[in-house]
Order: sequence, then C-alpha cells, then structure tokens
Amino acid sequence: MTLTWLIKPFAALTLAELYALLQLRSEVFVVEQACAFQDIDGQDQAALHLLGYAETGELAAYARLFGAGITYPEASVGRVVVSPQFRRYGLGRELLRQALAGVEQQFGAQAIQIGAQLYLKSFYESFGFRQHGSGYLEDDIPHLHMLRD
Repeated sequence: MTLTWLIKPFAALTLAELYALLQLRSEVFVVEQACAFQDIDGQDQAALHLLGYAETGELAAYARLFGAGITYPEASVGRVVVSPQFRRYGLGRELLRQALAGVEQQFGAQAIQIGAQLYLKSFYESFGFRQHGSGYLEDDIPHLHMLRD
C-alpha cells in the first residue's frame, strides 16, 4: 500500500485534517489503549504534522515532528500512530522512515530523542535508537527515552 505523505505546520492544517488526526490519536491512544490522558497537550501548535493518506482519502498514519528544544533538547518525533484499519500493511516502518526523513529535511541532520512505549523498544532500535536513561511510567504505560545520534 502506498500512502501520500504531507508535512504541515499547525496553522496550515485544514479543519478536516485537524479533526482526522485528533480522531485517530483519540481512537488509538485513549480508546484502544484504555488510557485516559490529555492528548491535546498544547504542543500541536509547535509541531509539524506528518500525515499519511491512503488512496481512499483516509488518514492511515500520523506523527508529530519537533525541532530541538521544544519537547527535548534534541529534535523529536511523537504521537506515532497507524490507524487500526491499515496496520496489516506494515505502515509503521514506513511512517517512522518518513518521520525521520521529515525531521532531517525540516530541521537538518541531528540527534533525535523520543519517549517510546516499552513494548516498541526493538522496533525503534531497528532504526538506530538506543535506550537513554531508565524507564518510566507515563499514564500507567511503561515508557523509555530513546536517542538516535
């Protein structure tokens, strides 16, 4: 499956794009993961939004991209999510490839730090991330900081 990828700052998002990305994040991070947390965290305005659209026009994959000094001293990728309807196509790997390329394209080649759910540690390690510090709980879900030089 081939997606059409867009990177947009918050102010350039259409209402339909904003609604779709918030709906997807809520569907996965709040409902599917049974985690009541404040997804709308005040960081969307500072992020670049990576949107991956299926041929049907549905938002299939999404991530936020941040320059250095916004969420971490390094650049960062967050809210990495593939819609449940599109998971069987291996889009998680393509999403992360697009996110890493987007960070480099928008902010230059540099270190990237993420806060990863522990169960995805080996997935992120396959992209060159390594654990940075000890693990922590975020909204009762085990996480760890990971860094890619």
